Order: sequence, then C-alpha cells, then structure tokens
Amino acid sequence: MKVGVVGDSHLPFCHPQYLRFCRDTFRHWKVKQVVHIGDVVDAHALSFHEHDPNGHSAEDEARHVEQEIRAWKRAFPSLLVCIGNHDERQYRAARRAGIPDRYVRTYADVWNTPQWKWAYSHVIDGVLYEHGTGTTGKDAALNRAVQKRTSLVMGHVHCYAGAKHHTNEFDRIFGLNVGCGIDCDAYAFAYGKPFPVRPVLGCGVVIDGKEPHFIPMPCGRGEKYHRSKK
Repeated sequence: MKVGVVGDSHLPFCHPQYLRFCRDTFRHWKVKQVVHIGDVVDAHALSFHEHDPNGHSAEDEARHVEQEIRAWKRAFPSLLVCIGNHDERQYRAARRAGIPDRYVRTYADVWNTPQWKWAYSHVIDGVLYEHGTGTTGKDAALNRAVQKRTSLVMGHVHCYAGAKHHTNEFDRIFGLNVGCGIDCDAYAFAYGKPFPVRPVLGCGVVIDGKEPHFIPMPCGRGEKYHRSKK
C-alpha cells in the first residue's frame, strides 16, 4: 500500500499552500491511505510556555482552526491522526486545573472530525506511525526506530526531515521524519527566529512498508507553492 503522511500542520498557523501541496503530492503518488503525523493544531493560547499576549485568545484560535479544518476534512475524509503534544494541550490544561478527562471532549468532538481516527500511533504494513514526542535531533526518526526495533515514521522535529536506514544480521529498518507544514512567519513560531536552522516543509510517502520517501515542499520565492500563489 502507498501511504501519504502529512507533517505537523499546527493549525491555524499552517503555511497557506500546505494543504494544496499535500493533496497534489498524494494524488501524484496515488496513495491509498493518508496519515497525519500529529500536531494537527497548535493551541498556542493554551501553552504553559510563554506565549504571545497580543495573539488570539484560546477561543478565537479554536474558531480559526474550525474554519481551516473543514478544507482538510474535504481533502482527506478518512484521515488517521497521530496525537501530538500540541494536540494534547487541551487535556494538559484541564489536568492543571484539576479537571478529570471524563469531563473533557474527545479530539473528534472538539474538531468535528467523526471520520478521523485519532490515536497515539497507527501501524500500516508493519510500519509504526507516531508523532515522536520526546525524541529530538537530526537523527530523531532513526534513533526512535532503533529503540523500538521497527520501521517508523514521525514528525515533531520541524528542522530535519528525510529517511535513514539501519540494518543488522536480522533485519533492515528505516526512520522517516516527514518535516512539517507550518507558516514560519506566524507569531506562534517567533521563538525560532534566532535559530540557525529553520523548519523543513514537506510530507512523506511510504510504499509497501519498505520504501520511505520525503518530498520537500517547493515554497521558495518563485516556486509552485510559494505563499503568494493561488
């Protein structure tokens, strides 16, 4: 099976052409199943880290997500979603306030995505798909794959992307990081402005559980998916 993998989208702070890029790419590769690797939403206003007081309130941010997620549902009506650390912020905020999970709505209810399957991980053709929370660095995907001793696809690490392989006398596995689809100019990512490396925008395709591909998004000046394009 050909599986298409959407990178971290962090709605509503997603690159304006990212959905179009993912849709075109998966159509070109003729994928049969699409997985979102996690951090569907950013939930910047719910962060326990310092956040921009000039930005949206939590409710305003959620309303923007609701508007944008409709287009994602039309494009990918049966999405498998790996729950990311940003997606979890609603539960973490509730726990800090002493509210048990039973009083908090599910992800599918909050974002009106009854046909999307939200889970921490999915396995397709023997490959583990998960967000990658707790793993970082340029070799994050490969390191996580070796630790779990299975081929693995993850996101989470915005600034590195691509596939690496590992073999021993028993088997061959790979780790694929699919990058992200964020809008680097959004205030939610202002913290990264001084960093020497920048986010890598793109998505992934895995063929029959054996062949991983990272597809970079051509979004530079003059390229097909630059933010100025319609």
